[in-house]
Amino acid sequence: MGFLKDYFTNVFHERETARTTNSFERVSEDILQRHLEVNRYGSFTLTDAVRPSFDLKVVPSEGYKHDQYEDDQGRGNIPVLMTAISRERLFEVFMDLLDPLGNTVDVVLETSHGSQGSSHRDLYREHLDMPVLKSLLWDHEDLLTNDGCCGIAILNPQVPHEIQFDEHKLLIVYSHALDEFQDILDRHDIPRNEQMRFITEAEHVHSSSQHYLEQFEILRTQLGMDIDY
Repeated sequence: MGFLKDYFTNVFHERETARTTNSFERVSEDILQRHLEVNRYGSFTLTDAVRPSFDLKVVPSEGYKHDQYEDDQGRGNIPVLMTAISRERLFEVFMDLLDPLGNTVDVVLETSHGSQGSSHRDLYREHLDMPVLKSLLWDHEDLLTNDGCCGIAILNPQVPHEIQFDEHKLLIVYSHALDEFQDILDRHDIPRNEQMRFITEAEHVHSSSQHYLEQFEILRTQLGMDIDY
């Protein structure tokens, strides 16, 4: 699993929340390792990026629901689709969700490699052709799917739409016109469940490795992003 990052985050804000207990601290190393090796819950398969709490307050499952994001710049609430998808088709659905964004997009690459707690850095690249971007993303499918310290967001400010493939490997769509994105999820038979809970809503751990850090640096360079942005 590589090194583990113990995060306690809510769905939208990368801030550490208060905790009274840590389920991982109450078990032996052997039992903990067996828990971390479990990657399937029912029909849902996790990526290598994240694992749920030992007490399984949230059991990973597939589905999507609607939500609202409160914009901190005073532009009102932004409609959101929150989506968790089993590993077998996660990347394919992510790539299909990019189609409504158009031919030219901006890219935000998120990294928490080497950080402590919930801090991360965002690297930005504007005006990238979608076919070029998709080719790069397919080349780095393993990194984007399995690295718990790497996330990416693709956006078109002119539309505006934003697709986030975050460190937890959730797909999050921000848009005032969600119908086209919901149609894509429906075509992939992703169930709608307005009561579902996501792994971010309880204690969980992230995983990464030196290999993924090196792959991240390759992707960053190929995207033409300055690490000091």
